[in-house]
Amino acid sequence: MKDTFIPSKLELKQQWYIIDAEDKCLGRLATKVANLLTGKNKSIFTPAQDIGDCIIITNADKINVTGKKRTQKLYFRHSGRPGGKTIETFEDLQLRIPERIVEKAIKGMLPKNRLGRKLFTKLKVYKGPEHPHMSQKPQTIEL
Repeated sequence: MKDTFIPSKLELKQQWYIIDAEDKCLGRLATKVANLLTGKNKSIFTPAQDIGDCIIITNADKINVTGKKRTQKLYFRHSGRPGGKTIETFEDLQLRIPERIVEKAIKGMLPKNRLGRKLFTKLKVYKGPEHPHMSQKPQTIEL
């Protein structure tokens, strides 16, 4: 075979999947979601193309971590101003913005380029069990 097969936009069928994060381990959930977003589960996977699916994650406030990470894991952010560094523990951030924990874990597993930023827009994370994407008819996945 001499020709390289590159799938066209017409051949790609994007699916919507919904994942319940209740009592799931953060790292294991993030790796499986990153693989679905990049399209590594499909037979026509190409690293330079967006062939992944859209993912909805619910119950982000009920995610689990192992060991002492609940009190020892730290999240850094910086406002860009002098002295603008803020450090929070996993517990504090989970009380304030639980969606950010899941988003940050998954974003770290995506490519660090334009394609990675485009893939990240196809991830939707919600604190509770409700989401506004019922018209897309998402399929439930058990991880």
